[in-house]
Amino acid sequence: MVQQMENSLKLGKKLIDTELDMGILNFFIRPLVKAFYDYWAQNDARSGTLKQIKITLDSGKELILKGNSDENFHKIVEENFPKYFKADQTSLQCNKKHKNYERLKQVTKETFINYLKELRILLNIEEEVTDYGDLCRVAFKNKGDAKENLMKQIDYTEKGIRIIEEDPSILNIAVGKNLIIKALRKGFEQTKKDFIEALEDTYDHK
Repeated sequence: MVQQMENSLKLGKKLIDTELDMGILNFFIRPLVKAFYDYWAQNDARSGTLKQIKITLDSGKELILKGNSDENFHKIVEENFPKYFKADQTSLQCNKKHKNYERLKQVTKETFINYLKELRILLNIEEEVTDYGDLCRVAFKNKGDAKENLMKQIDYTEKGIRIIEEDPSILNIAVGKNLIIKALRKGFEQTKKDFIEALEDTYDHK
């Protein structure tokens, strides 16, 4: 998860730089957009994402230790989602008074719930595994099940991006808003492609 975060931040920087080189932004605006992304990626994004990873893993551990029941699942979601959402970088860059903010919050909650459902499966594995590929193959017995699980997570991310694309005024970003949204979309499409290819490789080359 941490490596995925680092890869995403690097890809984001590459896409922002490419868009800046190709775009028509004012010469004086370009360094502001670049500085904003570089600072955000190195500080807020990394810190917030690491917090989200820890909250998600701690929530999964709590679920397994306290009893893997639906009642405990919902209780843990309600207790831990506020902390998860507080660290969410997309929501932090958005206007809380915007008409679509609650929609974005709901999608983020659905994302957290889906992460926890996946952990619920992974943390219950008792077989001996040597790496993440082994863990996935034990948890999801065939490629179809694994892909279905992956696509659920991808769909939630897609929903969040669409909300922002639908009305960019939700973002509290002073300059380069459209450029950043364009880079966000390109980054999502590339990451989706990479995830699907990695899944195919995991199941086709055991």
